Amino acid sequence: MKRLTIISFILLFTFQLQAQEKERTPIGGRPNIKGDLFLDFGFNMLNNRPDELNTRFIASRVVNIYYQTQLPIGANSGFTFNPGIGFGLEKLAFQDNLTLIPDPAKGPNSSQLVPISEIYGENIRVETNTMAINYLDIPIEFRYHANKSDYNSGFRVAIGGKFGFLYNAHSKIGVTDSEGLSQKVKNSREYGLSPIRYGAYTRLGFPGFNLWAYYGLNALFEEESGPFGTEASQFNFGVSVALF
Repeated sequence: MKRLTIISFILLFTFQLQAQEKERTPIGGRPNIKGDLFLDFGFNMLNNRPDELNTRFIASRVVNIYYQTQLPIGANSGFTFNPGIGFGLEKLAFQDNLTLIPDPAKGPNSSQLVPISEIYGENIRVETNTMAINYLDIPIEFRYHANKSDYNSGFRVAIGGKFGFLYNAHSKIGVTDSEGLSQKVKNSREYGLSPIRYGAYTRLGFPGFNLWAYYGLNALFEEESGPFGTEASQFNFGVSVALF
């Protein structure tokens, strides 16, 4: 996560330098750069899952950082092709103080869902229980702009797809025992997760603010590698702001 934070600051600093070199609007607003740097905030849900894989809504969050360039399709048609790249940072928070651990019966790249008390003892208080799933994403979309004379203003709607490559997954657990001793443990493993993801998404709104949704078309876990043999897929949605 520290490496990702450093990379994100480098990207933001680079884009800021580019913005300062570009011509700005008279009131010092959006720089004249053909593209968008999106910061998405949202929630992560699982479709087609068994009841045991219920998640806590607020704690299962999503943050995406994407840069997408803008390639016009035709002259003043209102349509653009917008490929991009960025990071998809997601969390899953299972209910009932459950967490993922490897399943020896399935092999090293697998997972099962167990109570945290089976790992750290019965007389504990669970303070943190989340799982992070981080991707390098490639979003590709076709966008329609209602303002055909200025694509940097006015309402717009987009449909497209997203391909992601898993580069890190880890659980983070914080517990306090009956004697008041606390510990926080971070475990990085593969957990039987699919190394790639792909799905469809849509985005609509205005240049500075959008609503978005993503529907995963492949399973979150590899076949027979996840808990309960699940074929659960992802559904994400939220809001985003364009930093430029």
